[in-house]
Amino acid sequence: MGFHAPDAHALPSFAQVRQDFVSSESLLLDRNGEIIHRLRTNPQVRRGQWVPLPDVSPALRTALLLSEDKRFYEHSGVDWQAAGAAAWGNLWNTRTRGASTITMQLVGLIDDDLKRGQGGRTLLQKFGQAASARMLDGRWRKDEILEAYLNLVPFRGEIVGIDALSRTLFGKAAHGLDAREAAITAALVRAPNAGPEAVGRRACGVLAIMQKTPRSAVLCDSLGLYAAGVMQRKAWSPSDGMAPHLARRLLAGQPAGTQLRSTLSAPLQRLAVQQLQRQMHELAGRNVQDGAVLVLDNASGEVLAWVGASVRTSHSPEVDAVLAPRQPGSTLKPLLYAQAIAERRLTAASLLHDSPAAIPTQSGLYIPQNYDRHFKGWASVRSSLGNSLNVPAVRTIGMVGVNPFARQLRQFGIALPRTGDYYGYSLALGSPEMNLLQLTNAYRALANRGRWSEVQTQQTANEATGTNRGGGARNGSGTRQAIDGRAAFIIGQILSDNNARLVTFGPNSLLHTRFWTAVKTGTSKDMRDNWVVGWSERYTIGVWVGNARGDAMWDVSGTSGATPIWAALMQHLHASKPSRPPTPPPGVVSRSVRFDIPASAGVSLQEPPRTEWFITGTEQAVFAVAPTSGRNSSATIARIDSPTDGTILALDPDIPPDRQRLMLRTRSPQAQWWIGGKRVGQGSAVGWLPWPGRHSVELRQGDGKVLDRVQIEVRGAGVRTGAARGSGRP
Repeated sequence: MGFHAPDAHALPSFAQVRQDFVSSESLLLDRNGEIIHRLRTNPQVRRGQWVPLPDVSPALRTALLLSEDKRFYEHSGVDWQAAGAAAWGNLWNTRTRGASTITMQLVGLIDDDLKRGQGGRTLLQKFGQAASARMLDGRWRKDEILEAYLNLVPFRGEIVGIDALSRTLFGKAAHGLDAREAAITAALVRAPNAGPEAVGRRACGVLAIMQKTPRSAVLCDSLGLYAAGVMQRKAWSPSDGMAPHLARRLLAGQPAGTQLRSTLSAPLQRLAVQQLQRQMHELAGRNVQDGAVLVLDNASGEVLAWVGASVRTSHSPEVDAVLAPRQPGSTLKPLLYAQAIAERRLTAASLLHDSPAAIPTQSGLYIPQNYDRHFKGWASVRSSLGNSLNVPAVRTIGMVGVNPFARQLRQFGIALPRTGDYYGYSLALGSPEMNLLQLTNAYRALANRGRWSEVQTQQTANEATGTNRGGGARNGSGTRQAIDGRAAFIIGQILSDNNARLVTFGPNSLLHTRFWTAVKTGTSKDMRDNWVVGWSERYTIGVWVGNARGDAMWDVSGTSGATPIWAALMQHLHASKPSRPPTPPPGVVSRSVRFDIPASAGVSLQEPPRTEWFITGTEQAVFAVAPTSGRNSSATIARIDSPTDGTILALDPDIPPDRQRLMLRTRSPQAQWWIGGKRVGQGSAVGWLPWPGRHSVELRQGDGKVLDRVQIEVRGAGVRTGAARGSGRP
């Protein structure tokens, strides 16, 4: 290795050395700059944070100087007295302390040309090291030299710097090292790769000098055993803190030493972790090991808390349950009813029949049941959603259509892996899998009057400096109107109504808060997953509990599983902040309604007269059931029963056209059928001769108002030459 004469300008300043120091640990900070998680991102070397000299224990500073450089504060970078003694010892082959001072060792660490090679330093390097040390001593203060040395000196194996050493071997910060630990540390500086026995002997000598006692007065055997023990320790975990899953998500691929400011709130994250652990303890006897919590700011979409697992109880703590797909159960019902109300198929007061139903499907009969295995008879949409009745939800998806509902979920940020036809009517009851992040953000869209946007987990540069702390919503490319804001408002009114859920949840459940909230629970098939998602004026919170391995829980209900966590966090967030009911948006009216459900119609929920919310144009005063037919005569707006939205027909040229007519069916005999802008018939059943192409089938009132609309596609080359063409051809 060559050597050049030292150049004073080539020596870095103390500020440059500190600035160039790169930790092997990346830090995730909360929104206010507090460290909430540390993650190792450099697998080659282990460095901690830069430790200022005042934060190093006095015992360690004393041990290091006594071991490495007794005249550190007296010499000017080179200890000529020690150098002479070393030269004399080498001449007579006598063991002496090395002549290399802390300053000389430091320049060997910061100057590549002076770094020690495998065969040691050359004579020229040693001269250059001495010259550079004198220059450095003239430019730096003594405390800066000692501080830099402590942070840059290599210890055992991959460990570099006092922070990494103290946390790895002793499990504490550098300011907490006692005399015994300081002696072992000083011994490792001199011989980083020595065995435990040699380190123990060296440490014993250092400790004797520190205590100014004879070596024989030090319990060297005990110190040797302690040294052997700590040298086997790896107390410093590569991941430490309270947000491991989000830290891995955000810091993966980032350069080592990254400090990333997230949107998390450290106090809220800490509370969410504590509440999840507490609830896991409460559910310990019910076969529940896992859970997840997500808290979102409604306006900005910022993630305020992200707890991916109950680390202490989980059998799979590395799995991020915020992102793990699970069946959402009844938590999909608000999104379904929102679509039905937005499309004016239902109102909050419309009556639906909760009764045994056997629905033909391609794979057989689908027979939905309620959670308690009982049916409630006639119930309004408000009561059906509030009490989480299953059969009315299935009847509702029959009106909306499974494929249209699947497309609506996509607008809410929930992309199903298969088409709606794959799930069939069970889609209404949450049969597909999705994750807590998707579901909670979909509810946040309801809180924001139907407007969906992506969540935010990182603060921008402006936010990090405090110039955008107002919490205003971002207008990113991922923002869209997912559902009619009027329908979203009405769903919020239903989910905030404690009276609407009395039958299932009782009057004093944890879902009933002293401030305004809208909330829904859900439980998946075989009791594998329990959910609660709800929002206040400012926040949306989603909680999941269950088992990462998919095991069924034992006797865990919608209010005993996830709800206690949700309620505790909501209470904390609004301990001093009000949560007011939302203001009705334009196009929404309130009207007094009453219900006419005769005794001959069978059992029914209590539906007393009340004031109800409607999208303007759908309001009516009386909702009645026709006793003779058992059907709801005015509960719903007329809809298309057949064909369903998304139907694809294939024409066969060998079959006569009249045999291929498509039957258009509805329950309204006065409704008119329009296809491609042309009227094709009127009545509850009309035959239409299909023609290849995409068609919009509309059901209209006599005044031209569209009651329902579906899209269909007809495929085929057309009928044989000379065949009559249908009047509905575009």
